[in-house]
Amino acid sequence: MMPSRKIYSGDYEAKLARVMERLGAESYNYDWTRAACFIEFIYHGQLYRFEHSVEKAKTHGQNIVHVSDLFAQLVMTLEDIARMTERGIYELQSWIEGMKALPAPRAAVPPCFQAMGFTDIPESEEEIKTQYKRMAKVMHPDAGGSAAAFDALTANYKACLEYLN
Repeated sequence: MMPSRKIYSGDYEAKLARVMERLGAESYNYDWTRAACFIEFIYHGQLYRFEHSVEKAKTHGQNIVHVSDLFAQLVMTLEDIARMTERGIYELQSWIEGMKALPAPRAAVPPCFQAMGFTDIPESEEEIKTQYKRMAKVMHPDAGGSAAAFDALTANYKACLEYLN
């Protein structure tokens, strides 16, 4: 088996900065792991993300083992988009509208809500109260639960109420 070699060489991080400027991105971010990479950028207030992975490359018949090569492919794709808009083939806004924008990042759910079984922050105190009663029926020492678990539930309930106020 032949040793793997990098396909692309060059400073693609610097090239990405130039491409993002050409595209008019408000901001951008990128990163990679041993098996994948991504570039995301904000354009007209919307977040867009391009990602590539060794696995995706394999499913498309590419034998890429260096993530830096995947990153180079993403940068070159974005450069192609910049060229397309600069040549007047498409307005970037028209092309971008065809892409699916990522949803706005969700606010992190505080631990007190997570401990009460919420995956999102509830909108009303009533929802918190209902969940507290449901859990108290099981966790109360008189119902076979432990005093420590019930105390923790009560503390989380109070913290949730405080958070909403």
